[in-house]
Order: sequence, then C-alpha cells, then structure tokens
Amino acid sequence: MKKEFAVIGLGRFGGSICRALSEEGMEVMAMDMDEDKVNGYSTIASHAVVGDSTDESVLKSLGIRNFDHVIVAIGDNIQASILTTLILKELGVKHITVKAQNDYHEKVLSKIGADQIVHPERDMGKRIAHNIISNNVLDYLELSDEHSIVELVASRRMDGNTLIDMDIRAKYGINIVAIKRGKNIIVSPQATELIHQGDILIVIGADTDINRFEKNLVDE
Repeated sequence: MKKEFAVIGLGRFGGSICRALSEEGMEVMAMDMDEDKVNGYSTIASHAVVGDSTDESVLKSLGIRNFDHVIVAIGDNIQASILTTLILKELGVKHITVKAQNDYHEKVLSKIGADQIVHPERDMGKRIAHNIISNNVLDYLELSDEHSIVELVASRRMDGNTLIDMDIRAKYGINIVAIKRGKNIIVSPQATELIHQGDILIVIGADTDINRFEKNLVDE
C-alpha cells in the first residue's frame, strides 16, 4: 500500500518535499493558508487544501491522524509551527517531521515530541562548505553532531593500495562502507580490495577521524 503524506506549509522547502513525494507516486495532501500557493500545487499533490493548521477542528476535519507521515514545513512563523506540531501529537499522528528555524525552535519541538527535526538551510550550508573546503569531498551527510557519512575521491597517493595495506580502520577508526567505480558500486568491500585513483569512497565515522583520514591519505 502507498503511504499517505501531508505537507503543511508550501514554501520552498515544503513545496520541494511535496513535489518530490508526488513524483515518487505517493499520496500527498498539500496544505497552506495562502490560496495562491495551494493553487500552485493543485495539479501536483493528490489533494491541495487551504487551511489553518493551528486550528484543531480544521486538522480533524481533514482526517490528519490517518496520514502515515505529516511534514510541518511552516516558514518563519515559529509559533504556528510549534502549535501545529503540538496539535498533531495530541491527535495521534504516527510520524511528524518538522522544519526548525533555529536551535531554540528545535529544543521546543523536541520537548513536545516531534519525531524528526530538520534544519534544511543549516544542513545544506554544511554540505556546501565541505565541498568548497576540499576538492576531494563530493558529498556530506551529517548523522549526528559528531558523526557523518562522506563521499571522498581517492587520490593518487591511494592508487594501487588495498584497504588492508592502508589499515584504515585501525589507524583512523573509520569504515569504508562502499566504493563507487564508474557505474559499479562495491558494497562492504573486502580488505583486499584495490583502490584506484578516482574511486569514490563512501566513508562513515566520527568527523574528527574522517578529517584526519582526509588530510593524511586523500589530500594531495
């Protein structure tokens, strides 16, 4: 069965999620107080509704508790975001993801029970910063405050060495969970796997260990 999603707030972030979910064939209800924004998604989402998400009766009338996942993507109105999340929790929504504006907003959302809290601008800023700082970093995904998954390009220094030759796990405390080589992906590579210059290494570990690995083995 298809999962049913509701996206509340159709700014850039909410609109992007709505469009992406719809393109994946999901059932999506798009909701916003701005009629023009709602009209813009009437042909994209399964349902597009003009409504105030801080009004419990409105959410009840839409059967919001029956949705598998509700994304609260309200823009600058932190009060509306918090109140909407609180009502959704009280109505028993299964899973709630909320866009946070700042750390204070995140703390409040966490206390009232948001299942997942995202900082799209901050997270994208970090990804772009990592790409700018190093020519070897292709992508970056923060797992926690101290751990990440990073895509690194293998340098000439690594060419022709195996994972065991470089003793990466013991020396750096990180794991190479996959290697992309052209169109092929090697998942959970063996210790005897030869690394070639230009391979894309998908690395998981603590940020400090990944940085150490990058400086010692990847940077030219």
